Amino acid sequence: MDPNNKQSGPSPHYSLYQREVFKAGGTTGQLPTFSVHPEELQESTKKKLNDRGYFYANSNAGLGWTDRANRESFYKWRIVPRACVDTNVRDLTTTIFGHRIPVPIMFAPIGINKLYATLGELIPAKVAGELGIPYCLSTAASQSIEAVAEANEQGASIQNESNSVHQYSGPNGGNATSPRFFQLYMGHDDEITLSLLNRAWKSGFDVLMLTTDTWQLGWRPTDINIANYVFYYPNPVGNDIGTSDPVFMKKHGDELAKDTGKWIDHSVWHGKAHTWDKIKWLIAEWKKISGGRPFVIKGIQCAADAKKALEVGCDGIVVTNHAGRQVDGAVGSLEVLPEIVEAVGNDMTILFDSGVRTGSDVFKALALGAHAVMVGRLYVWGMSHEGEHGCRHVMKSLLADLDITMTVAGYQSIDRDVRGNKDALRYNPHGVPPRGEHARL
Repeated sequence: MDPNNKQSGPSPHYSLYQREVFKAGGTTGQLPTFSVHPEELQESTKKKLNDRGYFYANSNAGLGWTDRANRESFYKWRIVPRACVDTNVRDLTTTIFGHRIPVPIMFAPIGINKLYATLGELIPAKVAGELGIPYCLSTAASQSIEAVAEANEQGASIQNESNSVHQYSGPNGGNATSPRFFQLYMGHDDEITLSLLNRAWKSGFDVLMLTTDTWQLGWRPTDINIANYVFYYPNPVGNDIGTSDPVFMKKHGDELAKDTGKWIDHSVWHGKAHTWDKIKWLIAEWKKISGGRPFVIKGIQCAADAKKALEVGCDGIVVTNHAGRQVDGAVGSLEVLPEIVEAVGNDMTILFDSGVRTGSDVFKALALGAHAVMVGRLYVWGMSHEGEHGCRHVMKSLLADLDITMTVAGYQSIDRDVRGNKDALRYNPHGVPPRGEHARL
């Protein structure tokens, strides 16, 4: 809390963000305009969005039991604090796919961001650039690949304490201030797929992430209740990567006037699953385009699939159940993380996603062996409140939360003291987290 105790170290003192908030309130009466308590933040988002926006961000498959399982899994792992450890200087830095980043947190790929703020994906891309942490762009985005890359560069050019001392090796031998990942929903037209890959690479996205659990949308009753599929409405959002793609537009541009869902139905959620053989083809093509940069599969929930991903040539996996939005009644992602880490953790990079809400959640996923953690709904909720400021406030709060957790729990370094350190946790199989004042969907 003492701003004069900013001893030099590898990581920004993210914890001082809490002091900034306290001091602004105490000296000028300037209070935060919304709560960053996750349950309160989700609840207040209802007042900021119309039903289409709110339910698209928060709907889950079926009864929402998988979403619930994600949170229960975090509840059952408890942090074991250590005493009398010098944590005046923390090292939250880590390396992901050759990029040295200041903290093992990433922006997860979420589509149709214009539902939450007018500028859509330009907002989180810019904030990610400011913070120097990886941003992952969804194929279902409501901005073009090129525009998002430009926003990320704009954010990176803003010199602040969080990123001014960090440099990262970027694609093509250049320097990038934060890594960019491109998340692909792969259709069945290879020409369009290759066009997207080339655009992503030329725009500085140097890690490709294929989502494998969403060939079509899961059964989401709260979306069905209001026919919440914005791609079929007049002036749809979410088609921008398609409408800005020369190959797609040459083949299908004339059809968009009478079928606004042509992009999403043909190239994104097409309902026709691919197999491992097709993924081998995609890996080879991406390696050819990018000069060998990493390929990641998103949607792994068991050790057998993790081993298969390694076998076919994947450099990394994302352990995720799509935040409970695809298969109702499935395992919680944190629940299966230990067995997946045991199976392939020494041979590939493991990213974790689904249910992350707090710095303690990040700590737990890392202690169970993840190399970095992806955050989704949190930043969407923040953006829904106050656009760029709201997104930044939520993410800086999460970074401060993790930094403070490391400090008070007695863990100095992410790579040395936390990652893969099961002694930092204790498992308690009993009970479930209370629902609290605000019931979840």
